[in-house]
Amino acid sequence: MRNPPRRTSSRTALLLLAGFMFVNVADKSVLGLTADPIMEEFDLTATGFGALASAFYLLFSVSALLVGMLGDRFPARTLLAALGLVWAAAQLPVLIPAAGYAVLLGTRVVLGAGEGPGFPLANHTAFSWYPEGRRALPAAAITVGGALGAVVGGPLVIAVDGLFGWRAAFGALGVMGLGWVLVWLRYGGTGPYAPSPAAAKPVEASGGPVPRRRVLLTGTWLGGTFTTFTAMWALAVGLAWMPLFLEEDTGLTDAQIGATVGLPSVLTVVLGPLLGIAAQRLLGRGASTRIAYGAVGGAVGLAAGLCMFGMTRTGGVPLLLLLMAVAFCGNAQVPLVNAAIADGCPARLRGAALGLSYAVAALASVLGPFTTGRIIDAAASRPDGFRHAFDVAAGLLAAGAVVSVLTIRPGRDAARTRRAGAASLPRLEARPEGRP
Repeated sequence: MRNPPRRTSSRTALLLLAGFMFVNVADKSVLGLTADPIMEEFDLTATGFGALASAFYLLFSVSALLVGMLGDRFPARTLLAALGLVWAAAQLPVLIPAAGYAVLLGTRVVLGAGEGPGFPLANHTAFSWYPEGRRALPAAAITVGGALGAVVGGPLVIAVDGLFGWRAAFGALGVMGLGWVLVWLRYGGTGPYAPSPAAAKPVEASGGPVPRRRVLLTGTWLGGTFTTFTAMWALAVGLAWMPLFLEEDTGLTDAQIGATVGLPSVLTVVLGPLLGIAAQRLLGRGASTRIAYGAVGGAVGLAAGLCMFGMTRTGGVPLLLLLMAVAFCGNAQVPLVNAAIADGCPARLRGAALGLSYAVAALASVLGPFTTGRIIDAAASRPDGFRHAFDVAAGLLAAGAVVSVLTIRPGRDAARTRRAGAASLPRLEARPEGRP
């Protein structure tokens, strides 16, 4: 189904997609937020719980890649509903008291497979409601929805866990996922800029078929993917190691740490829309997409990298927390990257381009925490290990900022793609009828 129901508007669809990401991030967070009772019930060591946490990413990138490819062939409305059902199916079995460690492990694998494609597919669907040059703010809204899943969803999970137990927290998120699917099927849909599923090949308006590899070799796709990789590396390292760093370096209590680790998400909620508005205003005033997307996003990455570098070299706790908030909000630039990738490729390749980019960048979620652990273990002391590990993340963020400025040029890449499509027309027309 390409066309949405008449009652659907761009604002309604965008609000539902932000809600989709709210559930997505809350689902990811529930395991860490209920770690203590889970480890106690199943008598888990840190290694056993680590295996449980890592299971989420086992099929994460693979599913993002596969569903990204399907996004060019099937209606995004149907795919999003299917993902929501997978999330619910992965969470609800945990309610069964007899469900043991093996069941929990299996459901985390299934959940990761269902959530891997969520972010790129949500962006792909949101972009179907907005034309080129007006996608930065919708992309920011999707990211803000995810950030609210951490800021608001986290305390809700903790409250349910405290009142009814950790299994109820998983079950509540499963019910929430089912509720989202029902609302989405009634009011959701794709917009007027969605590609037609019936089209056999991606064709530009002024040319012929565009090979997928041509889009994946553009500077915008390659540079944007690397930039997202660096942001996801920093985010994954923060989620896995920042609580322990704060505990050892600042002496904050568990309750204080629980409140402070959400600061980057709070900043992202504020910064994301501001960046989207800034990018669209720049484009409206005639600025190039290189400036609106590449330079603005690069500035965020550079600021995050500098704050990450200074975070382990400051004295006072208040300044450390301020630097931490900026250091781990580098993912606020990701909406601009997604908007640039979408603007730089044909509509029929948008889902695949976004899905492939996210699948590659998401490898940082596995590599970052693991590499950080190795660096800490190899250091002379734990403070030295944290400093070296965060310096690596800072260097990656700075490199991503430079690459963003130098390579993200969706206007140029879109023009080259159109020329490539036009150049293929004579060859296609010259083939005898009936020949492949």
